[in-house]
Amino acid sequence: MKCPHCGVEAHFHFVVEQFTYGRGRALPYQYRSAFCPSPKCKKLVIQYKYQSAFASDDDESWIFLIPSAPSRGTIPAEVPSPIADDYQEACNVLAISPKASAALSRRCLQAILRSNGYKAKDLAKEIELLLNEPETSKAIPADLRSIVDAIRHFGNFSAHPVNDVTTLQVIDVEPHEAEWCLEVLEECFQHFYVRPAQAAARKAALDAKLALAGKPASKG
Repeated sequence: MKCPHCGVEAHFHFVVEQFTYGRGRALPYQYRSAFCPSPKCKKLVIQYKYQSAFASDDDESWIFLIPSAPSRGTIPAEVPSPIADDYQEACNVLAISPKASAALSRRCLQAILRSNGYKAKDLAKEIELLLNEPETSKAIPADLRSIVDAIRHFGNFSAHPVNDVTTLQVIDVEPHEAEWCLEVLEECFQHFYVRPAQAAARKAALDAKLALAGKPASKG
């Protein structure tokens, strides 16, 4: 499995224990713990699960306790704090409630779109504005376009318009849809914040060199 702290794929040597109470009476829950074997990490991982005769024994049946959710990497510094906070919370609750995570992701996506001028009565209409962007310089790449469009079909999205009143409405999602929403947000961070900041930094560096050479600044 991947370490939820550092993201490195490694073989964990878990110690499995039973939750107990009182005088050692067992509860129908197990927990397991191990330290990440990666020399650069070595952080503690604790997971728990409901134990029954019908419970699965694969890794996906265990719920993270420490950390509360697997790390998805560092949030780019260019992402505005309110949007970054919603994204981080969506990551934190993913294992506990995919529905709540997806709701936070939708609100985060709506904030991104509105801050970039795509504002309508609900999120579905705002996604439509993004997909129909007439300016070539602002149009999103084809790969991002397809996955952003797919969000409108998650969890019977069309029956639950996400507007100013229902932004955090919790609706059903299919397995892995909540995680896909997070992946869409990560792609949006790159398109709307990281790449423009990198382009601006490159232009500033070029203009500084041109100024030293006594030449006018670059266009654009």
